[in-house]
Amino acid sequence: MNNLIWFRNDLRITDNSSLNKACLGDKVMGIYCFDPLYFGVGDYGFKKTEKFRAQFLIETVIQLKENLKKLNIPLFVYLESPKNRIPEFIKEHGIQSVFLQKEWTRDENEARDAVIANVPVSVNFEESYDQFLFHPHDIPYNNFQQIPKVFTEFRKNCETYCKVRPALESPKARPSTNLIENNTEVPGLKDLGLNNFSIDTRTAFPFHGGETNAQKRIQNYFWETKKLAFYKRTRNGLMGPGYSSKLSAWLANGSISARTIFWEVKAFERAVRKNQDTYWLVFELIWRDFFKYVSLKHGNQIFHIGGILNRKYKWETAKEVMESWISGQTTEPFINANMKEIARTGWMSNRGRQNVASFWSRVLQQDWRIGAAYFESMLLDYDVHSNWGNWMYNSGVGNDPRNRTFNSRNQAERYDPYGKFQTLWLQETLF
Repeated sequence: MNNLIWFRNDLRITDNSSLNKACLGDKVMGIYCFDPLYFGVGDYGFKKTEKFRAQFLIETVIQLKENLKKLNIPLFVYLESPKNRIPEFIKEHGIQSVFLQKEWTRDENEARDAVIANVPVSVNFEESYDQFLFHPHDIPYNNFQQIPKVFTEFRKNCETYCKVRPALESPKARPSTNLIENNTEVPGLKDLGLNNFSIDTRTAFPFHGGETNAQKRIQNYFWETKKLAFYKRTRNGLMGPGYSSKLSAWLANGSISARTIFWEVKAFERAVRKNQDTYWLVFELIWRDFFKYVSLKHGNQIFHIGGILNRKYKWETAKEVMESWISGQTTEPFINANMKEIARTGWMSNRGRQNVASFWSRVLQQDWRIGAAYFESMLLDYDVHSNWGNWMYNSGVGNDPRNRTFNSRNQAERYDPYGKFQTLWLQETLF
């Protein structure tokens, strides 16, 4: 059997179901396509992937290629649409089975369907739900339509009735005989139509992509500094790499799994300390799951202007308002500081994200999807489910039962009482 792993948002060798299944075959190859679709302009005028996440992805694929090489598995990398490249690859290499992570949002579905449509029906495609903490087959709901509207109900039921599956070990190295020649190279930013950049010294996310770097971050945050033991108390911070785990970027492209993080938390609790802080990191992983299940339940409705509630608001689309928000030139210094941070670094704190989203949609009353699309373009840790789910939540068309609006001045007084964060980003002349 000649097996192919089509890597998508599962760019790792540890706890990867598709990789483990593929390794049962005689010959195993991997493929990753830098799909030009994701580096072009999207529905709202922004590039779907800007330079920050693109560079993080490049670094991730380089490490994936290196780690697979240690297993004697070649990773073929192409700057080409999957629908064009993968059917040809399947034909060239006599592939009989393709293993891939299950995705379900619009662009990912269209890419998979286009590949399947262009290969013989004899080629087997096997998809695995591999991006969850609580596997879809284990949750206490008979179908996705039963997923509750409110997070708390979902969390309590899953915590009561679900067990997190063990994380899979990476497969053993394969025999080095019959290795397939692979001259493909990982593209650079210029190849993707993006500009090179230097990391801003002020960034709270000075990290690089890849599974090995994700593991280093866990080692540092959990075991070397033991900051996990203070996570809940510091997670609303704004400055520096230490206030939160920063694992979301590696989770987003699948260079680490939620299960791996969960079991590392459990090891920390046994060896060091178990408290509300350690639990709260798991709590955030459950939030991540929840938004994935919301998108499984509602499909492309998460991209519609009325959100999952079909709620009608009078949304504006003023270009000058958008430009002032993006450039950090609104009437609110706290909003401006956060918007300058994301523009320079591709990162923004959780506290900042909630505030700028609420300000955009609830105060300025601009079409929330424009804000979500801007975040999609800019964020290092963009995840389609969490991004669009959170934007709906903060815009009154999603899962927030309180339908609240953030007061950015009160938030600034609470979370930036001495104005250090605002000074850092608003006094541009200092840098």
